[in-house]
Amino acid sequence: MWAIDEPTEGEASDLALLIYTSGTTGSPKGVMLTHGNLEAMTASFIEWLELDADDHSLLVLPLFHANGIVLGTLSALRAGGQITIIGRFSRERFFAEVDRHRPTYFSAVPAIYALLCALPDDVQPDTSSLRFAVCGAAPMPAELIRRFEQRFGITIVEGYGLSETTTASTINPLRGIRKPGTVGLPLPGQRVAVVDESGVAVEPGEVGEVVISGPVVMAGYLGKPEATAETIVDGWLHTGDLGRFDEDGYLQIVDRLKDMIIRGGENVYPKEIENVLYGHEAVLEAAVVGLADDVLGEVPLAYVVLRPGQTMADAALMTLCAQKLAPFKRPVGVVFLDELPKNPVGKIDKRALRARGRG
Repeated sequence: MWAIDEPTEGEASDLALLIYTSGTTGSPKGVMLTHGNLEAMTASFIEWLELDADDHSLLVLPLFHANGIVLGTLSALRAGGQITIIGRFSRERFFAEVDRHRPTYFSAVPAIYALLCALPDDVQPDTSSLRFAVCGAAPMPAELIRRFEQRFGITIVEGYGLSETTTASTINPLRGIRKPGTVGLPLPGQRVAVVDESGVAVEPGEVGEVVISGPVVMAGYLGKPEATAETIVDGWLHTGDLGRFDEDGYLQIVDRLKDMIIRGGENVYPKEIENVLYGHEAVLEAAVVGLADDVLGEVPLAYVVLRPGQTMADAALMTLCAQKLAPFKRPVGVVFLDELPKNPVGKIDKRALRARGRG
């Protein structure tokens, strides 16, 4: 005979979720999120995104990902709304699911938006039920945001965060000024700063490491006290991301600290090159990684996927880079691929691209 225990009151510090990092910059680590973390994060989403009982989340991201479980699921439910889980994302079925279920929002990664933009021109879905869509997990090029919004009439609010901060720390506002190419303003209850190597805040416009503090910061990494101590210093979580604030307080992610390329002593940010490549209408996806060089240390190499039906020579993209970038920032070459390698969440796997370059 089964015995059912009486419900017990938990503590805010009790472990609620164990989310594993994607491992794009190292071995996956178990991020310990508490009930207090979830309470703070869902409350922040509900306030910022104006979620209520009329909202309906269409879940296209996996539940093992912080975005999928916290924004896509728990926030909608806490607001009194509902969710629909459609399983693995399919470009061909996605808008049919939107038409069938009539959600008010969904959250996805840049690769999903790129795939939807590549649908044939005669695909013109009814998106009138959607109040907005969220983009996270990786920076989304402003040109891709423009293409998607213009074609489908859906407002994208791009945000930024990590599993270690229970999903998000900055998001562009639904009301007021949205700035494509930035990841928006700090969310309620969180402090976000950009600091130099000494931990001192830099001036607006200057690049430094993004650090975050507040009730959404994780309890630590499971079984890794040293990694936890290296990441959380004096209450501030060091993200390993490079960013800068503009004059209005909007955060722009420049690149991952570990992805930065040092070419002959000059810092080169792959994201800047990628944004130029995305400016060409034939480009569906682009990724730039460092390639070892005996003289300069590292040089940038671009990998590109073209939109269906498009053909072009690498010279066209090299010319575009020459027009838009300083000489030391220009890639040494462009490699065309049928698709870019991605991890289970849909983020571009730059470690795999770097390994390909070494091979």
